[in-house]
Amino acid sequence: MNPYVLSFQEIDKTKLALVGGKGANLGELSRIDGIQVPEGFCVTTEAYKEIIEANEGLRLLLDQLSLLKADDRKGIGEISAKIRKVIEGIFIPKAIDNEIAGYLEQLGEKNTYAVRSSATAEDLLTASFAGQQDTYLNIIGKEDIIKHIRKCWASLFTDRAVTYRIRNGFDHRKVYLAVIIQKMVFPEASGIMFTADPITGNRKVLSIDASFGLGEALVSGLVNADNYKVRESRIVDRKISIKKLAVYPIKDGGTEKHQIETERQNMQTLTDEQILQLEKIGRTIEAYFGCPQDIEWCLRENKFFIVQSRPITTLYTIPDVQDGKNHVYMSFGHQQMMTDAMKPLGLSLFKILSDEFPLIEIGGRLYFDIAPDLASFTGRKTVVAATRGMDPLMHSAIMNIIKRKEFMKSLAHGVKAFSMKGYFSWSIPIQFIKLYRSNDVSIVRTLMSRNEAVVRELQQRISNLSGDELFDFILKAIKQIKEVMSQGMGVVFLGIYATSWINKKMEKWLGERKAADSLSRSVANNITSEMGLELLDVADIVRQYPSVMDYLKHANDETFFQDMAMLEDGNVVGKSIRAYLEKYGFRCPGEIDITRPRFNEKPTALIPMILSNTKNFEPGAHKAIFEQGLMEAEQKEQELLTRLEKLPGGKQKAKKTKKMISILRNFIGYREYPKHLMMKCFWIIKQALLMDVAQLVQNGVIREKEDIYYLSFDELWETVRTNRLDYNIIEKRKEEYKLFEGLIPSRIMTSEGEVISGEYDTAKIPKNALAGIPASSGIIEGRARVILKMEDADLKEGDILVTAYTDPSWTPVFVSIKGLVTEVGGMMTHGSVIAREYGLPAVVGVENATKLIKDGRRIRVNGTDGYVEIL
Repeated sequence: MNPYVLSFQEIDKTKLALVGGKGANLGELSRIDGIQVPEGFCVTTEAYKEIIEANEGLRLLLDQLSLLKADDRKGIGEISAKIRKVIEGIFIPKAIDNEIAGYLEQLGEKNTYAVRSSATAEDLLTASFAGQQDTYLNIIGKEDIIKHIRKCWASLFTDRAVTYRIRNGFDHRKVYLAVIIQKMVFPEASGIMFTADPITGNRKVLSIDASFGLGEALVSGLVNADNYKVRESRIVDRKISIKKLAVYPIKDGGTEKHQIETERQNMQTLTDEQILQLEKIGRTIEAYFGCPQDIEWCLRENKFFIVQSRPITTLYTIPDVQDGKNHVYMSFGHQQMMTDAMKPLGLSLFKILSDEFPLIEIGGRLYFDIAPDLASFTGRKTVVAATRGMDPLMHSAIMNIIKRKEFMKSLAHGVKAFSMKGYFSWSIPIQFIKLYRSNDVSIVRTLMSRNEAVVRELQQRISNLSGDELFDFILKAIKQIKEVMSQGMGVVFLGIYATSWINKKMEKWLGERKAADSLSRSVANNITSEMGLELLDVADIVRQYPSVMDYLKHANDETFFQDMAMLEDGNVVGKSIRAYLEKYGFRCPGEIDITRPRFNEKPTALIPMILSNTKNFEPGAHKAIFEQGLMEAEQKEQELLTRLEKLPGGKQKAKKTKKMISILRNFIGYREYPKHLMMKCFWIIKQALLMDVAQLVQNGVIREKEDIYYLSFDELWETVRTNRLDYNIIEKRKEEYKLFEGLIPSRIMTSEGEVISGEYDTAKIPKNALAGIPASSGIIEGRARVILKMEDADLKEGDILVTAYTDPSWTPVFVSIKGLVTEVGGMMTHGSVIAREYGLPAVVGVENATKLIKDGRRIRVNGTDGYVEIL
């Protein structure tokens, strides 16, 4: 039988289920040589379980709570209050009461204690419930301690704790609470220590917050604490705050606020010697737990006591490099418009596709190590030039690193990310020149036809393969895809070159900024913009059948077409949607991760756009929008040529410009095709893999097909070959992926974990405006719709989309909006290209746009100068 009470000396990490995260950590801390932890014991989860399970009324209330959604604040509040009331009045069985009394007698019943909650899902590496349950200080006597144990149990059901569990998928009935009873220390000073800088993420910089008295004044925000930054036993920064208040314990129990004497208010809380002593303690604890720690400490008679330590869960992971050199990691996802975490299969397949790039996995994302580039003069120039046009924030961050002379001296050498063999390997000058001279649009159609033939052959050949033959064929197929894609990269670069030439020359000659934006409207062969317009054709069919429209509002992915076929005229609409999916169903948000559900697998993701289109557009809108864009582009071309002819040397300038406009309109549309081709091949490969692993499910090697997403390509191949798998790998990867999902990737960071920020030049934008990259010219005002998932896109005419990033799959949403704001992006990323073609003012790269702009607020988007105003 598990005990109701354990002393700290009896606790280690294996007792997590009994004592919760906080209790387990205190037990481990007590085992570290040289670390002083106030004595104490833990009332285990066995006591909590026995009391809860014996109460029928509580079980019924928990059943009711489990049915609620996170946004049902009223329901959560009412049921949680009832649960707390029941628990606070609950009877403590004699067996539990006796054990608590016995441990109190050993420590001294007349001592004062802290009574603290410790949940089983608290202070873990993958989730932090810190501060959600209650702590009570300076409690004296057994009866008062038991009263506060009940209060701690009840605090498991505060509205905040309940909502957090619902949002993070924790079952209320499977999160148990232990309670820590710990001897009080009456400190002269106390505070918090982070063994990695919580602001920059730097693992080598330790940060200490300190104030007089108990730490409650600091945690509750009553005082501004001193802050000391320490790096390798050297205090590198200190901020001494004015400390007017402190919280101290009262002799008979409880705490009270004290005014600090005037002469002490500006004093440094800790001496330099104490700061460095605390740093050593922090590094000792960090080394013991094996990861950066958030540590609560207090100081009494020049001795430091540690009252808690927990993992810092908000830090972005970093590679474990042991070469003693500085590395600089640049996000690949920010360039691909995919900053979400990817599953292992998706990461490994994309790395195989991009094997000429030295990509590394960090926190479920892909990064380059650009330290070798920055270490050489030519490499540094290449990185600076490439990022200037790619992403100003990335460019600015890199410039900030270059200014650090000491850091630059210790850069690692090795394979360059921006070498001709890597980053620019698809830039083919000979192809570029031939295309420029011929300016033949039929080349694009020929390329696309040839590529589609390759895809058809791939689909035909892969259909009958399995086992080793399938996996070997996939590797060869990916190599072939890359070769086919490279054949068209000259077209892509020529379109980009024409865009740049027109913008520069028209601004120089005519004072016309971003002239290429209007000229890019309704260009030929843009497969991505066609994807958005063709969904309008689907809406034209759907709007004719009200019963089908009603069904779509509650459709189910698994039985989507079967259910629709049972409706009158359902087959007509089904045929239209099937035809659309046949052409574009292999796409989806975050599509470079092969594990993401495609529109073919999740057709309901398209429904909000289809229904929005039926409300916001008249029948035949596809043709009308395209012809309107074409007319505007032609008018803009004629206007520019007429103005140029009036200039000195105007005929020559107009002639050259006319050719460049022709090149732009002939070739810029192909910019979207290579990724379209890649995703079509990914879909074929994904289907083949899922079909092949069906046998693994039948044999019980894996529980469900989607579990293969948590294996790398090579690991999956080995599993299929041997018909064996250690399932702990899957479980561990699922936990890691959940952790990675919650991390926010930075554009640039170092091997020390430091996030390097960049800045926009805000001198030319209005005060309080949000700066970004001017991606598509024009100014528009409208209602901001902050949408993080495409399937939530319920739009009205005139709305402005505000989101984290947009890849090609978002294009159907673009048809319904009047402007675009994203947190990630550059001038030539997919969202920017399509925004220009649709004539949408767009500002991309607006940091924290989805948090700073509230859904429903009226905003003004200036796509010409690159800023957003909240009106």
